Amino acid sequence: MVISMAWKGNLRKIDDNRWEIPKDEFPGMNTNAIIYASEGMIESIRSDNAPQQVANVACLPGIVGSSMAMPDIHWGYGFPIGGVAAVDSETGSISPGGIGFDINCGVRLIKTDLTVDDIGEVGKLIDELYKNVPSGLGSKGLTKIGDKELEEILLNGSEWAVENGYGWERDIEVTEEYGHMQDADPSKVSDKARKRGLPQLGSLGSGNHFLELDVVENVFDERTAKVFGLKEGTVTITVHCGSRGCGHQIATDYLQEMEKYVRNNKIDLPDRQLACAPLNSKLGDDYYKAMCCGANYAWTNRQMITHWVRESFEKIIGDSAENMGMDVVYDVAHNIAKKERHDVEKHTEDVLVHRKGSTRAFSAGRSEITMRYRDVGQPVIIPGDMKIGTYVLVGKPGAMKETFGSSCHGAGRKMSRKAAIDNLKVNDVLKTMKDSNIYLKSGSTEGLLEEAPDAYKDVDEVIRVVCDAGLTGKVAKLTPIGVVKG
Repeated sequence: MVISMAWKGNLRKIDDNRWEIPKDEFPGMNTNAIIYASEGMIESIRSDNAPQQVANVACLPGIVGSSMAMPDIHWGYGFPIGGVAAVDSETGSISPGGIGFDINCGVRLIKTDLTVDDIGEVGKLIDELYKNVPSGLGSKGLTKIGDKELEEILLNGSEWAVENGYGWERDIEVTEEYGHMQDADPSKVSDKARKRGLPQLGSLGSGNHFLELDVVENVFDERTAKVFGLKEGTVTITVHCGSRGCGHQIATDYLQEMEKYVRNNKIDLPDRQLACAPLNSKLGDDYYKAMCCGANYAWTNRQMITHWVRESFEKIIGDSAENMGMDVVYDVAHNIAKKERHDVEKHTEDVLVHRKGSTRAFSAGRSEITMRYRDVGQPVIIPGDMKIGTYVLVGKPGAMKETFGSSCHGAGRKMSRKAAIDNLKVNDVLKTMKDSNIYLKSGSTEGLLEEAPDAYKDVDEVIRVVCDAGLTGKVAKLTPIGVVKG
């Protein structure tokens, strides 16, 4: 494993938004590597050695197309955060490091028809949300479930939540994969993963997870915004969380098995964190099916949080969620591997696309997009930091041509969590939020420092790159007025 702190290798500028690591830069690379970034981002990207990980991913058995990273790239486990790689469905390998420990960490956007004046005192609403949506390290959900219910959740995802009163049927229509990975097989999930997941369903967790109250500040694409149900001046809610301990344990279990597989079969990889197994092997297939279960857990988790968000609004505002127009705009995953069909070197091929800290960004016409949005393209929800807020984008044809229908997933870190804790001050973070008129509720000092605005890249620059590169188009900008952090 490469541990140097700054990357000195060959990084050739293709244009203002693309940089290439040639296929011959390192032994074992099966393809080239492409990093989407501006000139101003490159020094920061080099500084944590993340380009080495993009080059390492190019060594993955069965990779097709380029190894890629989005402009929110930073150092991760095996793959960089922001990494994208597709492998051939027959000869390729699946790697947990290309998906992440928090399987289907993702973002859900809920719209309302309310203005800031309609909601009154923001603090009351945030306090109610903080009470109703458990957050923080080791947080437990409000609903107690048993083994039978967990089995159904791992198998059916959001469908279980809606059938049990946690939301509306139409929520499923605007959830990626309709909230249900069909290949899920709960028998592939360990008892330990189940035990970790049982108490945590319906909770945010800690780290970079959040619940955010925003206002639609700018609309850049009126037609698409109207289709998405977004109107300037209205209030929205963004939910960012994943599969909690259940997904983390699934990843841990299978990484251990794949490390043994790589050793026993003498697979030559530049980094043991890229441990993998052929997709068509028993181990590879078992992990994929277990990962689908983790994804289903995460969608159920966000669906239940949606229910409690609506209940919180109803209590504070005194109206029904239906009357307030509290529909889900979309729910996207950004730590997942998906079996998809894409054009590869002038022919169509079945591939498995690893998206690790990257978001699906399908353009108009793809059958996977819900009918509601198929004529305009898939919503792509990109949080920045807790001061700046969130962008809503839409998938464009460039993503289908270049990145297997993928885009960035957020601003991306410019400081590690440890560096943020060591170098930033809580009072400064609190002052920044207060000066920005953002009501903040957080349960952890360390968590607040880790997620300070200064720890993140400039999301405006990240968005500019993916839009100028033709991967996505800007639809709307959401500005925070209240934030709940774990």
